[in-house]
Amino acid sequence: MYTPEEYEKFIKGAYGGAPGGSPAEDYAKKREKEKYHEGDKGLWWQVQFPDDTYDEACPVTTDNWEIWVPPADPQPDPNKVTPETLSELAFNSTKLPTPPVELQPRADRLLVNLGTRVAFKGDLDRVWTTASLDYKGVQLAATTVATPVALKVDAGTADADPQSCTYDLVKGKDGYTADSEGAGCNVTYLRSSGSGTYPFKASITWKVTWTDSADPDGPPRQPGLPDGLSTFEQGVTVKEAQAVNRASGGE
Repeated sequence: MYTPEEYEKFIKGAYGGAPGGSPAEDYAKKREKEKYHEGDKGLWWQVQFPDDTYDEACPVTTDNWEIWVPPADPQPDPNKVTPETLSELAFNSTKLPTPPVELQPRADRLLVNLGTRVAFKGDLDRVWTTASLDYKGVQLAATTVATPVALKVDAGTADADPQSCTYDLVKGKDGYTADSEGAGCNVTYLRSSGSGTYPFKASITWKVTWTDSADPDGPPRQPGLPDGLSTFEQGVTVKEAQAVNRASGGE
């Protein structure tokens, strides 16, 4: 955070030498026109990240990278830094792992009318990301928590039984997993893929909640965030089973 005087010094130092016509120069001119809110009560807030992933956090733009926040403003301000804003930043910076699935038999050895097991290899844990602001003793944080809840399998063709199915993920000793072998939802391809492949896809749905602290186990806040989705795609080759004929013996 910056006082108006500190912010003016920061802008002139950071953007004062920006080339003409650049976004940085335009930004500096905009703040100069605002006179940095000199004489007003309030503080400038700046969003900061612990690494270089800021470009993946969609809500941050040159218009709200630094935000003027009046004290005790009773009116809702869409640009005001709030835990909800930080939760959106954390949500957009979260990376979800791809589904750990494996086809048995292998994707290039599938046969018509032969059952194909979609094996869930390994367990998944929750994924969480924290976005926070900490300046001169003032702290604000939000943590998004993504929990895997379901695995959906799509055979990639209508010539399969079933064409798609869903497994519930349950929490075990080492994380969330699915018993795909015992779930009665393995795929049987009914027709050869010919000279091409079928686009097999597995997707995991993640239930996303958030807390207004750096603690992923803190009380969930409302409203919630949209579900997350991670996918695994693979082309599968399905061939006709070859019959073996043996000639009968002579007289």
